[in-house]
Amino acid sequence: MSIKYPQDQYVTVGKVNTRFWALGDGGTPVILIHGLGGHVENWVLNVHALAEHHRVFALDLVGFGRSDKPRAPYTLPFFAQFVRDFMETEGLERASLVGNSLGGGIAFQIALMYPDQVEKLVSVDGAGLGKEVFLMLRLGTLPLFGEWAFRPSRKGTVQLYKEIVYDPAVIAEEAINIDYELGCLPGAQTAMLATLRSLGNLWGVREEVFRPILDNLGSITAPTLVVWGKQDTILPVAHAHVAEERMPGARVHIFDPCGHVPQVERPEEFNELVLEFLAG
Repeated sequence: MSIKYPQDQYVTVGKVNTRFWALGDGGTPVILIHGLGGHVENWVLNVHALAEHHRVFALDLVGFGRSDKPRAPYTLPFFAQFVRDFMETEGLERASLVGNSLGGGIAFQIALMYPDQVEKLVSVDGAGLGKEVFLMLRLGTLPLFGEWAFRPSRKGTVQLYKEIVYDPAVIAEEAINIDYELGCLPGAQTAMLATLRSLGNLWGVREEVFRPILDNLGSITAPTLVVWGKQDTILPVAHAHVAEERMPGARVHIFDPCGHVPQVERPEEFNELVLEFLAG
């Protein structure tokens, strides 16, 4: 299957040269926010379908992909401010947010910090709903071990993909090549580890990271869809049910079987689900 990649565009957000994709010219704006170590290509199986009905933006977060990688705190509020500043540079007063993993946590953070700017919210196996997280990510917060474990290597990239999907057959060679190439860029490992260590430690996600989200979920007014892969080994599906309990109006959809990236592993069903939610 030939995959059509949108044209890269760049804009300065604050002082950060930021790569993004922009597709579609109708409907309400939608912003796609990738996860830890991710980039715009994580959404390549989704952007075209979503852009048939919406103006869709996917961006490389500061520190990731082909965006600049300055020394920075790399906290959830920092990323939330960055996405909000990106919206401002693109003239977007309001947008629907779709975030995967770390991107889901950022989407929750934006909804809490800037509620008037969030139309709808889709959290896909999103961070910020509990302490539990994959062991290797916890070990990666350790000095020296993290530098060794997360050094760029093609073998490591393949192994990571096998952890984040349920069915390894969905892993495209091209995706591995892109991940490895971007992981080798100057500053990529440093930004990755800085983010990992700001969010977690050996015991899991830091209390000061997930607690402000967890305790305030009920105050989020934007219509919310929580999506999860039942076999997610990075962030447990139990976190989806935490959101369900604390956000009585939220809709929850569990893909089974599926791992940590439903937008990659079950793209057609994912696109249909998100489009239906955004249209409702």
